[in-house]
Amino acid sequence: MGKLDILAKEYMKRPSVFADVFNQFLYHGEQVITPDRLTELDTVEIAVPYGADDAFVPEQRYRDVAKMLTAMTDGKAAYCVLAVENEAKINYAMPVKNSLYDLLQLARQVTAAAASHRKSKMKDHKPSGDEFLSGFWKCDRLLPVVTVVIYFGAEEWDGPLSLREMYTDCSEEILKYTMDYHINLITPDGLSDKEIDEFQTNMREIMRYIKYSKNKDMLDKILNTQKRYKSVERRAVEIINAATGSEMKIKEGRESVDMCLAIQEMREESRIKGKIEGKIEGAVTFAKKLGADRETVKKSIMEEYDKSEDEAEELMKAYWN
Repeated sequence: MGKLDILAKEYMKRPSVFADVFNQFLYHGEQVITPDRLTELDTVEIAVPYGADDAFVPEQRYRDVAKMLTAMTDGKAAYCVLAVENEAKINYAMPVKNSLYDLLQLARQVTAAAASHRKSKMKDHKPSGDEFLSGFWKCDRLLPVVTVVIYFGAEEWDGPLSLREMYTDCSEEILKYTMDYHINLITPDGLSDKEIDEFQTNMREIMRYIKYSKNKDMLDKILNTQKRYKSVERRAVEIINAATGSEMKIKEGRESVDMCLAIQEMREESRIKGKIEGKIEGAVTFAKKLGADRETVKKSIMEEYDKSEDEAEELMKAYWN
């Protein structure tokens, strides 16, 4: 897993954040799903429960696609979050993968129902022949599965949103008999400011920062006018750093960050770093013109600017050549 993978999965596993995502997506911020009612579903054990003699499709085939999957239920539905790391860019097969996740969750419920009936030894209900063979009784019901994809990139999502968009060109007569599946997608770029405000946790600050991360003027305006950025939880800032390549400092032992101050400090460090590298570039270029030895110049950079050998070598590659 990449760094953003790990950070996002851990953040999403918090019931308060998990509930916040679905309350925003399903109910426009109304607090319908409550964190204390959520219980985690096991996604590691996912397997396809079909085949003769209990032959399951090996679970390992699906473990890679479930790495970022976090699932919970409140007894009314099964909710799943798939967080897509920024480094992976757009996943153009997402409708296929998501439909697989949902079907696997439903298949597990069928298996669980059959196991429950076997365990009860059918004392309360005498199944029909069809019910006995299928393991799933006529009165059994499934929890609906809702999967939301969260894309942490600043770019517009240009991948397909449905299976139908992925099919080759064919007649409508054929398409109307094929399966379709539409992904539920949350992207910073696709959310309006009003929709971002529907988040109650620091998902609000994460989405808004990523959305405007490439617009310095707008980002400055947001940081200077929205008080919530004065105190953002550590995990949220770590996700922002990983998703946008920002280098905001998080002080040891602090669980919240004043992002306005952190951005100022980051930019000042960047300004100083640029100034120093400008001096190094001038010194290296001048030394080369004078015919100085490359290794001597490299050692000089290490001593004068307190650089490691690897750092000095990178600077030499940039400015000597």
